[in-house]
Amino acid sequence: MRFSYNNTISVFSLFFIFFYLRLTISSSISIQITPKTLTKSGDSVQIQWSGLDSPSHLDWLGIYSPPNSPDSDYIGYIFLSSCPTWQSGSCNLTLPLADLRSNYAFRIFRWSNSPRLDKHHNPLPGTEHRLAVSEELRFEVTGPQQIHLSFTSQEDEMRVLFLTADNGSERFVNYGLEVGRLQERARAEVRRYEQWDMCDAPAKSLGWRDPGFIYDGVMMKLKKGRRYFYRVGSDTGGWSAIHSFMSRDGDSDETIAFLFGDLGTSVPYTTFVHTQDESKSTVKWILRDIEALGNKPAFVSHIGDISYARGYSWLWDSFFTQIEPIASKVPYHVCIGNHEYDWPLQPWKPDWASNLYGKDGGGECGVPYSFRFNMPGNSSFATGTSSPATQNLYYSFDAGVVHFVYMSTETDFLTGSDQYDFIQHDLENVDRAKTPFIVFQGHRPMYTTSTKSRDAPLRDKMLEHLEPLLVQNEVDLALWGHVHSYERFCPLINYTCGHMNETSLRLPAHIVIGMAGHDAQPSWEPRPDHPKDPVYPQPDRSMYRGFEFGYTRLVATRKKLTLSYVGNHDGETHDILEIPSPLGHDMRSASNPEFAFSWYLKLVSVLLLGAFVGYILGFISHSRREAASRSSWTPVRTEEIEVINLSR
Repeated sequence: MRFSYNNTISVFSLFFIFFYLRLTISSSISIQITPKTLTKSGDSVQIQWSGLDSPSHLDWLGIYSPPNSPDSDYIGYIFLSSCPTWQSGSCNLTLPLADLRSNYAFRIFRWSNSPRLDKHHNPLPGTEHRLAVSEELRFEVTGPQQIHLSFTSQEDEMRVLFLTADNGSERFVNYGLEVGRLQERARAEVRRYEQWDMCDAPAKSLGWRDPGFIYDGVMMKLKKGRRYFYRVGSDTGGWSAIHSFMSRDGDSDETIAFLFGDLGTSVPYTTFVHTQDESKSTVKWILRDIEALGNKPAFVSHIGDISYARGYSWLWDSFFTQIEPIASKVPYHVCIGNHEYDWPLQPWKPDWASNLYGKDGGGECGVPYSFRFNMPGNSSFATGTSSPATQNLYYSFDAGVVHFVYMSTETDFLTGSDQYDFIQHDLENVDRAKTPFIVFQGHRPMYTTSTKSRDAPLRDKMLEHLEPLLVQNEVDLALWGHVHSYERFCPLINYTCGHMNETSLRLPAHIVIGMAGHDAQPSWEPRPDHPKDPVYPQPDRSMYRGFEFGYTRLVATRKKLTLSYVGNHDGETHDILEIPSPLGHDMRSASNPEFAFSWYLKLVSVLLLGAFVGYILGFISHSRREAASRSSWTPVRTEEIEVINLSR
């Protein structure tokens, strides 16, 4: 094809006009940020723009860190139309931002189509038409961040992990019984992971950001049940604020814990994966409960699907910033879920699980999870690659009157595996005189009425290999996540509710507690006579279903264990489970016919004896009230609260 001189001039003129118009539009738009420096992760910046001609509801603001990232490598975006006065071409937004150990910048774009899709197959905005760029927003943080506590294998210790931007000096933990006398000191060990430790995209590519340096210090020789004050850092690198916690007391007759699964994190922008806005409410209500405890020890148990980062590392930073107000006060314990670990080449993937373990971990293959937490014990599982072995898989500890056990549903748990051997040995050696209750926890549930067929083979294997251990060792409570709802079952064995006249064993009550933040709702079993209609009755084994976000609160004494389901919309209790102690304390139930008949016989005996020995009537009455009576499990249903007294 031949071009004339005039055609060449025309093409050049069009290119010049396009370039001039873009330059004119860009130069007429301004972006201002206030303040220009943030001093704490989670602090907010105000972003104000003006001079935007002919604004469109698809104009968008890109968020970048590092600030020199290519246009296509934003960490998130916001449509300008989310601002009330966007149609005027001027508006301002306020965004809380996590410290990513690099500066931020903001850029405004006109919408253009992009071949990229997010995880839910929605189109991501293209970056062809950039209109304006802000100056850089700086983080100047003094001292470490992302502070979180955990138990060690020793009752007189407390572990604290924290993060810094650099490895320029030693870091320490200073602690003591008085705010002004932090005279004890522990040196913190440092570790970090690198981009090449990731197993797949996006963790190894677009989602990678520098994770900082993770420090791990242990406070030792703590006195039982005392409030300790601590700070972390160094003179050269800066110190954190002073925090406090209650030390563990192995002699305590009370246990308090806050338990949930599938929390995630909330960010003030749209990113490549779905985030969990409701997680903020869960953290808010748990913080309320912790502050109301005063000087009572407690801890948090988060059973899988921790941050939902799925390969986008800045979501880990957002998560730890979000939980620090609670995790710096009480130990924060976790077990691994599919969104921390699963990737196509994971080493344990038997034939029956070929469709079970996929890409849910976003290529992280458990590395950030393993480095950012340090749970008791030394469980690990090789990745089969050059990546570090996965840690924090299965472990246990005592807290007051409860023995807590954690498992991994993502690595081998079948008979003969290291994990199976650990669980068997652990459950068989619990001192029930010291810890009368056993609570077992894992991510994917052994029981659920959700119809996720992909998980069915796993549930079958759990029933075959793990349920006998739970039943034989009389585990009281089994807690699971993964399904994003609350569902409480009767005491179960092989899908059958237990009754006193059928077994002398204490069957475990199974409860799914995956309702803390992620909002993808499960599908339920339809009625057999309405297979195509949306009619989802509860099977007899399912005693309570709750679809509200929230968490559970456990309070146990030597008399009973009480688990309460707290809803986020009002912070109130919506379901209660009570499990009497196997030691025989407080096992009475006025609604139980067996108890009522026994009570009548004892009353007659007391009256007869009273005719002859009236002076011992009070003593006999007192003994009668304290005596343990065996009672059967009775399901009770109400609209809001169900109280189940479990005795076997």
